[in-house]
Amino acid sequence: MKSRNMMRKRYRQLVLFTSPALAFFLIFAVFPLMGTIYISFFKDAVFVGLANFKFLFTDDNSSTRLLAAFLHNCEFFAIAASVQIPLALFMAALLTSGRVRRLTGFYRTLLFIPSTLSVVIVGFIWRLIISPLWGIVQYPLLGEKTTALPTITLMSVWQYLGIPLVFLYSALLSIPSNIIESARVDGASDIRIFFRIKIPLIAPQIGIITILTFIWTFNGFDIIYALNGGQPGPDFSTDVLGTLFYRTFFGWDADQGNQNLGAATATVIFFIILLGTAAYFAIVQRRLKVSQL
Repeated sequence: MKSRNMMRKRYRQLVLFTSPALAFFLIFAVFPLMGTIYISFFKDAVFVGLANFKFLFTDDNSSTRLLAAFLHNCEFFAIAASVQIPLALFMAALLTSGRVRRLTGFYRTLLFIPSTLSVVIVGFIWRLIISPLWGIVQYPLLGEKTTALPTITLMSVWQYLGIPLVFLYSALLSIPSNIIESARVDGASDIRIFFRIKIPLIAPQIGIITILTFIWTFNGFDIIYALNGGQPGPDFSTDVLGTLFYRTFFGWDADQGNQNLGAATATVIFFIILLGTAAYFAIVQRRLKVSQL
């Protein structure tokens, strides 16, 4: 009887402490998402079913823009993941290796500071730095179709490098020291320890950072809007799903927005992210956990 009362008390405490976060999540995440999906089935207050989605995928102009934006998001993710994660891993390994004996906290703070800056400030700073007129680069990186999106991606990588760095730094610190010492006793070098012991042990954390990068890049909007506005250029070469949704929902220049079609676009983005995340946890993360066991 006493144990049952204790369980009820713990359950009430659990509900009490989690209810504010749950209420915040429901009000600002779940309800808007459900509302967006709901209005995507309407057109001018008339229920049309999947007509908006059919238009997105079958209309020549809409389907072309949607496919191009999706491919740009894939490029955004590929560049961000291939640059940001290895760079963050290298810096985290350097900070935990003992080679940086002084001012370790200062370097961590210095690398994390860009993550606290406003995207508008970051875009303005980098636009000045790479300006062909008064910057250090004499080539119009944002003015060419082949270089505009990679340049913006690298700006975003620079800004948010501190976040995966903190994750990986904590993961490397959590590795038991006796494992490393045993490997050194067996004659393993630092490089061999890093690649054969440390990386396999933190592989799940690397996987989590990868899927978070996927979600972040497919939700990408702010840095591109800060640099190019709602109609990314040149010639839509930096148009991603987020900016496509913005133009569709709110309109741009002479084009009027369509809330129902914009909601359908947002729903498509949501399901792309949902399917990608579900595939990762069903295939990759499960294998990482099994390999650790």
